[in-house]
Amino acid sequence: MTLNSDHPLLDGRTANSPIIRAYRGDRPETTPVWFMRQAGRSLPEYRKLREGNEMLEACLTPDLASEITMQPVRRHNVDAAIFFSDIVIPAKLAGVEVEIVPGRGPVFANPVRTAADVAKLHPIDPAAFAPIREAVAQTVAQLGTTPLIGFAGAPFTLASYMVEGGPSKDQQRARTLMYSDPQTWATLLNWCADIAGEFLKAQIEAGASAAQLFDSWVGSLSEQQYVRRVAPHSKRALSHLRGYDVPKVHFGVGSGEVLQAMHSIGADVMGVDWRIPLDEADRRLGGGVPLQGNIDPALLGAPWHVLEAHVRDVMSRGRVAPSHVVNLGHGVGPDTDPDVLTKIVELVHQEG
Repeated sequence: MTLNSDHPLLDGRTANSPIIRAYRGDRPETTPVWFMRQAGRSLPEYRKLREGNEMLEACLTPDLASEITMQPVRRHNVDAAIFFSDIVIPAKLAGVEVEIVPGRGPVFANPVRTAADVAKLHPIDPAAFAPIREAVAQTVAQLGTTPLIGFAGAPFTLASYMVEGGPSKDQQRARTLMYSDPQTWATLLNWCADIAGEFLKAQIEAGASAAQLFDSWVGSLSEQQYVRRVAPHSKRALSHLRGYDVPKVHFGVGSGEVLQAMHSIGADVMGVDWRIPLDEADRRLGGGVPLQGNIDPALLGAPWHVLEAHVRDVMSRGRVAPSHVVNLGHGVGPDTDPDVLTKIVELVHQEG
């Protein structure tokens, strides 16, 4: 499989953009910056647009998803858009009953905890991604030379939500299933890998210039658990992009102990959370890996002089890597002042 000739990476629009150059290990003249969850609750224009629209409905309405994706690009002048969606969208499109409960997160009506539960899961029909493809195409048409990053949740995090039935502090039920019924666990993660991989593939084919796989709950795993019970499935998810020459970013929260293993699944770029400095992440990865991150989201509410010093420190430490894309160490919180994000972009572009 190859990209179409009119894809933004091939027709001259995004291949030489700062962020794609950085993702490929080059050092552009200006350091690129974007923010995880930049599209969302921190923006008043987002809150206004979402009035009367349920979260997953917004994700599956092309005009809405496209407009929400565009909002932070217009406001902050970030170097990339990240497609507005949710990690449970592929499961919903595959027929699984799930909703986003305000203040709680994704909730599954029927948790998946047995071999019989897993047997009820059906392969996804690629045609189900039609609204995703349409939203991506609309967005890419507006972005011009600014790349769109495709988005999917990693198999472990998606499976954790499905086994737990919703958010969990320690993913204990999921980690128990990993050992109490390894075959059922592997079957479930393969299903999650395939729907996540097809979700990414739909976005790339429709015009996204990079892909990011998010493993939000990976920090609950030991390195041995990750390597033996999770990594093969994350690799399977990214294998759906085989043949497409697009940069692949992998990010996990609390991932310091498994950074190297996460990189080994086929990622080109490693996202780093706020817990370890970028120079230490570079050391753990053995050097040679482009890095993304890792401003502490908690400091977004600190006095500007404190945040500014932190951003400069992040950029300084990022210089040890072959290339660096500035981002947060997790997502933008709903109470974040959007003007602070705009100031960070201006600082990074000035300093970079």
